[in-house]
Amino acid sequence: MLLAASDTLPDNAGYVVAAYLVFLALVLIYVAIMAYKLARIGREVAEIHELAEQEPQPAAPAAREESRV
Repeated sequence: MLLAASDTLPDNAGYVVAAYLVFLALVLIYVAIMAYKLARIGREVAEIHELAEQEPQPAAPAAREESRV
């Protein structure tokens, strides 16, 4: 009785599975790093926005020149 090619796995199937697992792990690590960076940038933008709201608005240029005279 002959076995069909689909009934058995080749000898190097373990290497193929390992390669896919390594690739999946690298993709997950990359996504995690990008999520961390995006969250950090979001916090920094929020902090800059808060600081910009707290600072007084600068006077018009003409008003600043008159105060120097």
